[in-house]
Amino acid sequence: MAFQTQPTGVLERLERQLGSVRSIELDNAFYVEDGTWIESLTISSDAAFDVAEAVESVSGASLFHTHEIPTGPTETAIRRVTLLANESYPFILGIVLRHEAIPNRIVLRDDRFSVVATVGDWDQFRGLADQVQDKLGQFDLEKVTNIDRPGEPLDSGRLSEILITKLTTTQIETIETAYDMGYFEVPRRASATEVADVLGVSQSTFSERLRTAQHRLFDLIYGSSDATISP
Repeated sequence: MAFQTQPTGVLERLERQLGSVRSIELDNAFYVEDGTWIESLTISSDAAFDVAEAVESVSGASLFHTHEIPTGPTETAIRRVTLLANESYPFILGIVLRHEAIPNRIVLRDDRFSVVATVGDWDQFRGLADQVQDKLGQFDLEKVTNIDRPGEPLDSGRLSEILITKLTTTQIETIETAYDMGYFEVPRRASATEVADVLGVSQSTFSERLRTAQHRLFDLIYGSSDATISP
């Protein structure tokens, strides 16, 4: 399904600060805790822009990493940006995930969110549509397509390659167990102590391993490619 709705949150505020931006695409996002997400964005503009200055003026956001993507002789400016963002509900990605839909693409363009998501059946479609309309005040359906296989989630290919080839077995086990038990959900379905018990470690050891795994993952995606691997 493809639909449009009203923008909210950090992306909306960032678009206002940038002014001449062409589009802001949410490439991927990781929930941390207490409404805080790490968000990877691709920002395109017809003119050069200072993303650091713009983010500094956005409440609830801080700049984690940014780099420019070469565009050759064109005047288009494109930057990959990673933010630490506090997204109070309703956050468009949060709404999609709460309905167990797969977010395939989320783009902010011309003061509107354009969203492509995969849903399993009519009830799931109707529930997501009603929730978007109720929480964001607008649901403009653009297209519904029947497919045999679910669409790929946001930037999934790059994340899969990183997880399989770059993280240690302990790091993958820690993240996967926490995810499967609902530790990253809002609200959480499992506490740090409960996840630690399943892993057979102390709560403090689980928390340390999770922070190390998350830091390693974020560093691989957004930072230096030669970072050392820690257990």
